[in-house]
Amino acid sequence: MGGYGESGNWTYGDYLSLHDLLSLQGDDRGVSNDEMHFIIVHQTFELWFKQIIRELSEARDILSQVPVPEDDIPLSVDHLSRTTEIFRLMANQWTVLETLTPQGFLAFRDGLGTASGFESYQMREFELLLGLENEDRLFGVDPLTTFRELAKRGGEDEEIIRKLEERQTEISLYESLMRWIERTPIMGSAFGSIGDEITVKEYIHSHLDSHRQMGEIALEKMSETNQRDIDPMKERIEFAHESAVSFLMPGGEVSRSRAGLLFIESYRELPLLTWPRRLIDAFVELEESMAKWRHDHARMVERIIGKRTGTGGTSGVDYLDATSKYRIFKDLWEVRTILVKPQKRPTLKNASFYGYSADSKK
Repeated sequence: MGGYGESGNWTYGDYLSLHDLLSLQGDDRGVSNDEMHFIIVHQTFELWFKQIIRELSEARDILSQVPVPEDDIPLSVDHLSRTTEIFRLMANQWTVLETLTPQGFLAFRDGLGTASGFESYQMREFELLLGLENEDRLFGVDPLTTFRELAKRGGEDEEIIRKLEERQTEISLYESLMRWIERTPIMGSAFGSIGDEITVKEYIHSHLDSHRQMGEIALEKMSETNQRDIDPMKERIEFAHESAVSFLMPGGEVSRSRAGLLFIESYRELPLLTWPRRLIDAFVELEESMAKWRHDHARMVERIIGKRTGTGGTSGVDYLDATSKYRIFKDLWEVRTILVKPQKRPTLKNASFYGYSADSKK
């Protein structure tokens, strides 16, 4: 047999395995045009899920290194950026499915039985890989329960649950990111170095002082213009500051990973922090694209089936709307709430360490 892959031996159909691929859309079952459309859209999603898992795994493996080579950070940004674009593409793909009318879907819906997107094991896999915790899921549901039941059938379903359980034990992409951020030099102090704990603590207390002062100034301005609503405003400002303290000092102890995150976000203009802040932005953009994809999914379902119960027994649209509120990279979002204006930031120490000079101000 001539080995495929040798120069000149591939045909387009062979390279893409088109003969196998194009036999999987239900022609042998005599599906309607609408049902074939439904199948192709969801098969396409699953193909993109496969690529998403590959991209996220590569990014996770890069960030799990200790230390992470500086040259690898741009590669991890590339993996995340590609994943973001895939989610944006998939969000647009819902508009194709929206060409399916409610009556057109009802004509073949019963044939789906209990089959549901909730049974997409690749979706569960990339959620585990990202770091979505069970307690953050709707009703705290264990996403593997369904697949443990399916595994009783044996065969490929047993391999699926084995793979998912293995993924569940691995370090997640988010964990690898936060461990990397924890090692961020703060005020020129290296992680684990002599005096680092004191330097970081001083930085955090200085930032919290500025945060409190900003709240007090805002309260003074409010009191000058509106005396009646000052008490509710005072309570909100006090709560905001208490939240900032709890975020940076959970249990009364400084979290170095959150301190590193705050430092990167506060001094984004420093040359040495260019790629770290681009990496953080890539994570935020990724989660934003996922949230929009889930939201658009809910709107598509509502347009076609209204408030009907989902085929898998879920509450349908209400369930999908709830999943669009999932947040995995929580610290990356919350830190933005406690930033202070540039003029109020703690004075930067060891500026030259970060490649900052007088010329950097221009």
